[in-house]
Amino acid sequence: MKLGVLASGRGSNLGAILTAARAGTIPEVALVLSNVPSSGALERARAAGVPSAALEPSGFPSRPAYEEALLARLRSAGVELVCLAGYMKILGRPVLDAYAGRVLNIHPSLLPAFPGLHAQRQAIAAGVRVSGCTVHFVDAGTDTGPIIGQVAVPVLPGDTEESLSARILEQEHRLYPEAIAWVAQGRVRCETSAGAQVARALWRDAPQAGGALPSPGL
Repeated sequence: MKLGVLASGRGSNLGAILTAARAGTIPEVALVLSNVPSSGALERARAAGVPSAALEPSGFPSRPAYEEALLARLRSAGVELVCLAGYMKILGRPVLDAYAGRVLNIHPSLLPAFPGLHAQRQAIAAGVRVSGCTVHFVDAGTDTGPIIGQVAVPVLPGDTEESLSARILEQEHRLYPEAIAWVAQGRVRCETSAGAQVARALWRDAPQAGGALPSPGL
């Protein structure tokens, strides 16, 4: 299985994925794509010798045209599992349909709490004592897909958005490669049950290395 990573920012989670791929704990990264030509993610990919490219939506006449170009790049690289790593675009039907049940994302909250942008800021504003991160399958909604795994991170007195984000990010770097391995090894898959998508574990006693908490659906 080959991985394709979509990223928009500095590429922190991409770095964790590349490290795990080099260690052989997850499949190789065949392609990195970014909608931001100056992104740190593309710099990381180039430094690692991984094929990469920038695809700017503004360079296409429509969103469907952009999505079709994205899909063509993934297919030509032989990508079988798509991983979003700070990708600041909502995927459309072309990619989601072609890779149904094979698109993953990591989000800096314990979903379904605080979906969307600035999740850490939302958590602090809400006064919660625990936040964290979630890896989930991607569907057409915003952070609404079936949950694969989560890690809890305490919100400390005096935390700022920046300090909480930094501690959550440490756990993202541990959880995301682990969840990718589960899916790549066929241990977790996305299924449709009673008309709704769910994450289904295919082995007993799902591992909790690194503090990962199997979601209720597992």
